[in-house]
Order: sequence, then C-alpha cells, then structure tokens
Amino acid sequence: MTDLSPAAEGMVLALDAPAADLRTVGGKGAALARMARAGLPVPPGFHVTTAAYRAFLFPDTRLGDPAAFIRSAMPPSVARAVADAYSGLGAGAVAVRSSATAEDLDDLSFAGQHDSFLGVVGTEALLDAVRRCWASLWTDRAVAYRARHGVPEDGLALAVVVQRMVRATAAGVLFTANPLTGDPGETVVNAAWGLGDSVAGGRVTPDVYVVAGGAEVRREVADKAVMTVQVAAGAEDVPVPDRLRRTAALDTAQVLELAGLGARVRELYGVDVDIEWARHADGFALLQARPITTQVAEVWNDSLSGDYLWSSANVGEAVPSVMTPATWSLVRTMPAPALGPHPSKGNIGGRFYLNLSVPLAVGTALGLGRPARRAVGRLFGRIPADVEVPPLPMGRWEVVRAAAKAAIPFARQGREFRQRLPELLARTPGRCTALRERIARAGSAGELLALWRSDVDTLLRFDCAVLDAGGRTARAGERVAARLRKIAPDDAELLTTGLHNADEGLASLGPVLGLARLRAGEIDRDTYARQWGHRCVDEYEVSVPRPLEDPGWIDSALAAPGDPRALLDRQAEAREEAWKRFTAAHPRRAPGIRRALDQAAEVGRGRERARSEMVRTFSVFRAFIVRAGELTGHGDDLFMLPIDDILAVLTGDDTPLEAVPARKAAYRLYRSLPPYPTLISGRFDPVAWAEATQEVADGVITGFPGMPGVVTATARVVSTVEEAGALREGEILVTPATNVGWTPVFPRAAAIVTDVGAPLSHAAIVARELGIPAVVGCGDATTRLRTGDLVRVDGARGTVELVEE
Repeated sequence: MTDLSPAAEGMVLALDAPAADLRTVGGKGAALARMARAGLPVPPGFHVTTAAYRAFLFPDTRLGDPAAFIRSAMPPSVARAVADAYSGLGAGAVAVRSSATAEDLDDLSFAGQHDSFLGVVGTEALLDAVRRCWASLWTDRAVAYRARHGVPEDGLALAVVVQRMVRATAAGVLFTANPLTGDPGETVVNAAWGLGDSVAGGRVTPDVYVVAGGAEVRREVADKAVMTVQVAAGAEDVPVPDRLRRTAALDTAQVLELAGLGARVRELYGVDVDIEWARHADGFALLQARPITTQVAEVWNDSLSGDYLWSSANVGEAVPSVMTPATWSLVRTMPAPALGPHPSKGNIGGRFYLNLSVPLAVGTALGLGRPARRAVGRLFGRIPADVEVPPLPMGRWEVVRAAAKAAIPFARQGREFRQRLPELLARTPGRCTALRERIARAGSAGELLALWRSDVDTLLRFDCAVLDAGGRTARAGERVAARLRKIAPDDAELLTTGLHNADEGLASLGPVLGLARLRAGEIDRDTYARQWGHRCVDEYEVSVPRPLEDPGWIDSALAAPGDPRALLDRQAEAREEAWKRFTAAHPRRAPGIRRALDQAAEVGRGRERARSEMVRTFSVFRAFIVRAGELTGHGDDLFMLPIDDILAVLTGDDTPLEAVPARKAAYRLYRSLPPYPTLISGRFDPVAWAEATQEVADGVITGFPGMPGVVTATARVVSTVEEAGALREGEILVTPATNVGWTPVFPRAAAIVTDVGAPLSHAAIVARELGIPAVVGCGDATTRLRTGDLVRVDGARGTVELVEE
C-alpha cells in the first residue's frame, strides 16, 4: 500500500484503499482496488479520485469543451496531492488510465470511450495526462455514447488510475469462460510478446491456450509479427525478432499459473471475468478485470474462424453500423465466392469485413504478389508495409484451382450486369414500389410467405445480386488516371472528375441536388420522395426506417442548408481549364484520353446507379420483415433472426425465437463499442480491443488521398450525421465514415477526413466531384483529433496533422 501525505486526503487514494469504490474511483479503479485488497498481483499505484475531478471544475467550466480542460490549470492542492503520490510511487514511467463513475455497468462497459496514456514520465507530464483523462469525459464520442444509451450526466465524474508501468515480456487477455462457446469449464488465454496493446488492438495474431480440468488441453502458437514495446514517448509497435515469431509466448507451467490467477479472480467476483495480464521478470501482473456480464451464447466474430487479414474499407461506409442478424443474412447472400474453405467476407462483432487474404493469396499463387497487393491497396486503401498478410494454409496449385472455380460465377455476374443494367435500372423502382404495396396488403402469414417465394426471393437472389456485381465494378477512371499521373501529374485528379454532369447525374449527389431542385420548384415533393426516399445514412440496415416512411422527412431535409451546385460549377470550370492545358501540351494524346475519360465516367455513373437501386431493394426487404412482425405478433424481434428463420416463423414454427434474447444481448454489446480498426489481422476480440489502453499518439495521421488540396481549419469530430448538423461553414469534417446520407453535409465542409475509406468510397468520389480536399481511410483520425483542433489536411499527400494555433 502506497503511503499518502495528509495533503492528499480526498484527492488521491492508495490503490487498495477500502474507500476506493465506484463512487470515489470509478469502475476501472474499483475493480483494481478489489483485486489489490484480495492480494492479487496488481501493479502498485494510486487513484486520483472523483473529488479531485470536482475540485478541478470551476463554476464557468464548459463541460462540453475538452480543449478547455486541457488548457486549464490544476488547483494547487490537487496538483500537490498527485505529485506527492507519484513521488511515493518512486516516480518513473506510469500508466495513466481513465475510470468513470458510469463505467463497467451491468449492461454498458463504456469500452474505449475515455482516454488513457502509457509510459508517462515526470510530474508535469503526469498532471497533463490526468487533465486529458478528465477532458475525455466530454469528447464528442463519449457524450454521444451516453446520449445513445440514455446515461444521465447529473453527478457524472471521472477518476484516474496511476500505476507503475510493467516491463512486460509478454501480455494478453485471459477469459475464465470460453469466449467463443461460453463454456465455463474452459479458460482461454491469448498471449503475445511485449505489452498487451497489440493483442487487444488486433494488430497481432496471438497464441491461444485452452485450460480445462486443471490441464492445458490445447495450444495454437501463432506467427506473431509485431509487438508493442515501451519507448520514451509511450509505446509503439516494432517487428518481433525472427527467433521469437513462431515461439510460444508462454510455456505450459506459466499458462497453468495464469489460469490459477484467473480462477482466483472469478472466485472474488462470483462470475466469469476477462482479465488483462502481463508477464514480467518476477511473474504475472493483472492489469484489469471485469465481469463478463454481457456474456452471451452467441459470438459474432468470423475472425475466430482462421488467420486472415480483414478490411472494412468501402464496405464499412456502406454498412457503417453493427448489423442485426436479419441484415447480415441478406448481405451474406450477395455473391462473394470463397477460396476453398476460406470465406471472402465475414461478420466481426456485428460489422462487415472483407477477407483480403483471399485475393492476395490468388495473386501470390499466380506469381503476382506485389502487383496484387498494390491492386488491393487501390481498392481498399494502402496496406502498411509493416502489416504482414497471414498466408492461407493451401498449396499454390490448390489456390489456383479454387480461384478458377470461384471466378466462373463472378465473371457470369459481371456479364449479366453489363447486359441487364439498362433493364434493371428501368424496372427496379417500379417493381420495388409495387412489391412494398403488395407486402402491405398481405392479410396473413401464409399470404406473405407466398409472396416471398413468388417474387421477393427472386429480387434478392437474382436482381439484387446482379446490381451488387455492378456496384463492385472498378473505380471510374483508375486506368486512365494512372496514365494521367505520369504525363500530367498536377491535373490528373481534376481531369478524372466529372462523373456528374448536366446530362446524366451521379447518384451519390442525387439526394442533395434533388433538394436544390425541389427548393427551386423544378420538381414536386412526390417526385423527390419517389426518386430518393430510399437513401439514408444506414440504408442497408433493414431495422432502420427509410426516409419515405417519415411524413415529415422532406420538411426536415429542406430545413438543412446545403446546395452543391456552386461547388460543381467551380469544379467544372477548373476541369475545363485543366483540359485546355492538357490539349495544348499533348495535342496528339488528347483525343484518346478524352474517349477514355468519357468511358470511365459512364462506368462510374453506372456503378453509382447500381448501388442506389440495390439500396432500393433493401427497402422491400425491410417492408417484408416489418409486415412479418405485424402478422405474427413478434414485431421487431424478427430483426434478430436471419431471413430463413423469419420464413420459418411465418410457417408457424416459433422455435427460432428462442435465440432472440441472446442475440439482443450480443447486439447491445457490440453496439456499445466504438468502431473497430479498418484493418484486422488474425483473431480479434472487439471487447478486449475497446477496453485496451487508448494511447494518444502525436504526429502525422496518414490515409488515402481523396481529393488534392491543402486546407488549414478547425476540426469538427462527429460520429453520426445528426451530430454533423453542428458543422459550421469552413470547418473540417472528421468522422468514422460517410455514405450518401451524409451528402447534404459536404458543401459546408472545408475538407473531409474519414477513418474508413478507399478510392471506391463515397467520401472520395463525392469530394472529388465537389472539389473538396479529402483524406480517407485514416484508421484512427476520430480518436486522435478533437473538435476545435486546428488541423491541416493535404488531400494530395493523404496526410492530416495538428498545427499550432
């Protein structure tokens, strides 16, 4: 127990103090105090209490302004108490971790919502880290999380846990019940070299050890490519030495010792727990433990099915939220051929991911490994050089044969798309309207089931599949853009815009341009609703109402500012000047380039129209499930079932409904977590990742170039399009992802920065058309930037950086 001076009374508490409870030290601190009092191996430290936080608040403190917290001076009594406790700890490097009073509740973990810092050294750095932890209680993401889950802010406070850094040789997570099966008889240990941040963050595939009946019954030693190590500025990932990559991080005796510690913690809590741990020279240290109160019978995590590299770029903006089981069952119906037993898409914590190991394995088997990596990077954002792609356990010719078999239906779908696109674009709007009307008129479960079998199933498995193939066509202009970058690098990106023109519009701009036409009296409200009432922010999620279902939707849309026509006109003028420069410099090449640009624009417009009509089909699937809920009396519970189970319920079989409570629990759990990384390598635990120490890194944020241009302005960090209503003219929009539902916001933004994205992304395409500088696919921009930060965005270089006032 750390001795504390009288001046520290009330402001700090010893780590194992009896008074360290949820009210005084928050959820994380209370858990650590509980383990320390029980004699478990917890690193020494102390709590900066909620009383210190409240003493820091002045009457005029703006709670919604994190930057004001960071700038404010800490009261001398608080600063002295923290400094004395730090000195008593022996100074040196410490971990500084947020611990809120609303944290680790029975049904909400607040995982990843508040900031923590590793490797903090020195009193001034510690005081600054404490202020930043306090400020994180009022970041946009934390406020939005509380609002979304109905958590009251009255009496809300945040404590800070300060602990001596553990010089870890290995670290990871332990589950006292198997997280995949829920089996309480199996303890599962994930382990990797170095600090545990790389394990929880999904940046390394950890070893997996399973203990049952007091013995190690299974171990899977992974190829551990990276490890997190402590450095002067905190922590960073470095390559694992070759001699350790395929060496087990723990021997059997160590695994059993750790499992024994887990059993003690489980006995202390009386329920199963997950535990963050670290191995150092003298044994094990327990860094955090929390009850698995959200443990469910189902785990939605395809990353556990094999060692793959997953990406949510592009698909993450199309399906930006945690999917209900009904939505996932429809999405997975879309053709995406597996490579032998290895899937090409997956559901990780309820979010949609593509398996990049599949196309990269094909490229490697054909002797085109590097070109394949570059091609995948152009589609889904660059793969960092230090990210190794886990190889598939297949021989070269086995891969080639499986790829040839999978390519046949894909090629057929592409041909069907090209042949049927005009017909599908012409008939899909009318067909969807008619089907929604027939669904609404269905008077019995049997009648609705017959309608599925006769019409709706065909819409899903044939028309929708062909439209999906059209939505996967390569980015318009990629080939001609590559040529232009060589012969006219300064104007290449500008010349490849123009997908939207006066004769034929770009579907992604349709909703906001349609509003401008409606305001001008060029179209009426019915026409606008018919054309764009199916498009919204979460338009593939069938549990979300479509705008056309809301009678006041158009009035709300008209009240929001945003008209991109001036931006489009400005971009058209700039493009025309660029074309004049090009034709003057390259008169012989100009005709061929012009034809290629026109053809690419036509392909791009077709791709966007195909996406829009595919979204329209999902409005039919939603209408079907809603009506099924009405006719069976099960309401919204049916969104917790895959479509085949919904059809079974319509036959009178209620057996599938037994899974609904567990699925609702899983859905609430995954929705409570922040968006996961764009790239995930190997096995990934969303909960452990969200609860991992959130190290705030300085330096340049890198992403994929969207639209060239350099802008320095104030950032506005938002998570939802509703929050984006606060975006002021000339601010930089920073958000996890955008799609067509965000388009009305774009004209107000000076630049756009997204965590998720690639050349095919909505943000990149629309930003190019409007001439708004953009950087997409940054991965962690929303966690490293805060509203009010002065930021420089360089759309050509794909960089985002903080600048001094």
